[in-house]
Amino acid sequence: MTFLLLLLALIALLYLGVPMFAALFLLPLAVLYVVEGGVPALGEIVIGKLNGYLLVAIPLFLLMAHVMVRGRVVDDLYGAAFALLRRVRGGVGIATVAASTIFAAISGSSVATALTVGKIAIPQMLRYGMSRRGAFGVVAAGGTLGILIPPSAPMVLYAYVTETSVAALFLAGVVPGLMMAAMFAAWCFLTEGRAKAPPDDPPPARIGTALRRSLWSLSLPVFVLGGIYFGVFTATEAAGTGTLYAIVIAALVYRALTLKDFLEGVSEAARTAAMLLMIIAGAAVYGYMITKLRVPQELVGLVADWGLSQTEFLICMMLLLFLLGLVLESFSIILLTMPAILPVLAALDIDKVWYGVLLTLALEMALITPPVALNLVVIKAITGAPLMEVSRSVLPYMLMLALGTALLIAFPGIALWLPRQAGYGL
Repeated sequence: MTFLLLLLALIALLYLGVPMFAALFLLPLAVLYVVEGGVPALGEIVIGKLNGYLLVAIPLFLLMAHVMVRGRVVDDLYGAAFALLRRVRGGVGIATVAASTIFAAISGSSVATALTVGKIAIPQMLRYGMSRRGAFGVVAAGGTLGILIPPSAPMVLYAYVTETSVAALFLAGVVPGLMMAAMFAAWCFLTEGRAKAPPDDPPPARIGTALRRSLWSLSLPVFVLGGIYFGVFTATEAAGTGTLYAIVIAALVYRALTLKDFLEGVSEAARTAAMLLMIIAGAAVYGYMITKLRVPQELVGLVADWGLSQTEFLICMMLLLFLLGLVLESFSIILLTMPAILPVLAALDIDKVWYGVLLTLALEMALITPPVALNLVVIKAITGAPLMEVSRSVLPYMLMLALGTALLIAFPGIALWLPRQAGYGL
């Protein structure tokens, strides 16, 4: 099958040490040179893909995440959650899930969520009697919520590639995101004993201060999503105004963001965005090759020949995405698969918003599945624990993500109900 052969060739290049953006250029150029003698209008292909207003939202959302991380906003988020839940069975784990959920809605980044929450939460969880395996697992899994609960950079990229409404995608991620957070919290409740009584309970005044300060960070996702939902601004404008709002919170309310921190955040966001744009440029050439080789038509014909239903096709795709997640990161998976898959979605009448949430769940699993498991690497870096120990800690959460995916395939309304209530004709 042509599509699988091309994917295997690309993965082989990556294992040889070729950077992703270079592999995405070299493979199509070599194939098209053999098939067609070259690539006419290469510049037009690349510029045409990069010349998109929506792409501006990605570096802005990345900068918003950096600002909130460097502003140490998560300190009060975790402090407030811990103050409320510390005496509940598994309360420190549930507090970590709560803090991860809220920070995910602020940062839109899984790695940032796992790193920032993990630095604060893991010592607290171990201190109050949670097992090492439980502490590592809940932080790694809680971090995955960063790309499902909006705003989400992968969702923005998916919306751009598939020409889907960003607002509809963001709304579609809310209920599944909360569902997964509830599963993670329930697991902590069932598997972890009652937390030890803290020997130094914070006084009520300190708890009240943490709760009041956390309201500022809680207002950020409400501001961003509310503005999009009510049509006040587009997704790109939401990213810009949200970043400005984050700067105000971190610099003026928390007084924790210095000019040096801000400039370092800008530099990191710019480097990440530049890397992503190079990959998008390469993916444009890769998509052109896919089209020229008539891979989408081949896939549509294959699905028709096999008589696959919606459910059967989605199960096959989830398995493929899981395998790709073993060797590729989120953005690459989106860019590599969607040019070939889009016509199949149309042929099977699969809603693009529904598939976008399913794809995001598959990407979440990739974040905690070795060898390319960024969240596990983050936990290892924070704690110094062996990677094998960290990997074992996420096994229950991988099963929960698989269960969540199965529920979403069986009941698409879990994702589509909220966008429909908002007036999107899905």
